[in-house]
Amino acid sequence: MTSKTTNKFSPEVRARAVRMVLDHEAEHPSRWAAITSISGKIGCTAQTLSEWVKKAEIDSGRKAGLTTDMAAKLKALERENRELRQANEILRKASAYFAQAELDRRHRS
Repeated sequence: MTSKTTNKFSPEVRARAVRMVLDHEAEHPSRWAAITSISGKIGCTAQTLSEWVKKAEIDSGRKAGLTTDMAAKLKALERENRELRQANEILRKASAYFAQAELDRRHRS
């Protein structure tokens, strides 16, 4: 998931930071220790870098989960679904309105 705020890190910086974690985690007592060390060097929080690493592992198929591409497609489909529901509701109300107007017209004739 992307945050609602502007990202101050380019995709290249993110990819490099993730690569650094994966390449150097063996030199640290734990992955979290590697993440903490590297996040301090690039100026992001350890939690942010941890999320980048997790997402990179999912996107590469190393870890199960919803890939960035699939998450974007799902979001687009949910938006389209919402718009179609709204359009259907408008059409339903319009149809009911015109059906009632036709009944009123016939009743007056």
